[in-house]
Amino acid sequence: PAASRPCTFPAKLWLLVNNPRVRSVRWDARGEGLLIDQALFERELLGAGPGAAGEAEVFKTKNFGSIIRQLNLYGFHKLTMGPAGPALGHRLGPTAAGDSPDNPHGPRHHFWNPHFRYNRPDLLVRIKRLTKANREKLDAGLKVPSRLLDDLQH
Repeated sequence: PAASRPCTFPAKLWLLVNNPRVRSVRWDARGEGLLIDQALFERELLGAGPGAAGEAEVFKTKNFGSIIRQLNLYGFHKLTMGPAGPALGHRLGPTAAGDSPDNPHGPRHHFWNPHFRYNRPDLLVRIKRLTKANREKLDAGLKVPSRLLDDLQH
């Protein structure tokens, strides 16, 4: 049913990173950031047909650049990749952990948002889309409403 599908980008991202079938997005070693394997993400989540998430269309785009733009709009910051260490949890095997020169995968991206944390879905409501109107409200000290509460109640 449409009511159970999350409609905001952070809610979708949260469900993907916690879905054991999705291999292209995972938590960093500290559970405070996202590691995205761009080539795998493009095949797994932006390709045609049903993906690993079990839905025909997770995002409305086929362009990875649009995903990066959404991350930026929701206040995610790109971190420079260092030795990644093992992923939090049990989602990826040793071949996919870290960035080594013999890694057959494409570029890896590491994103961070103070309100996107492992085992803390309660923080998601604090992630706001940085639209011009929202920026003006935040600058004025006003509250910006969130649709995330509705998204996460299945």
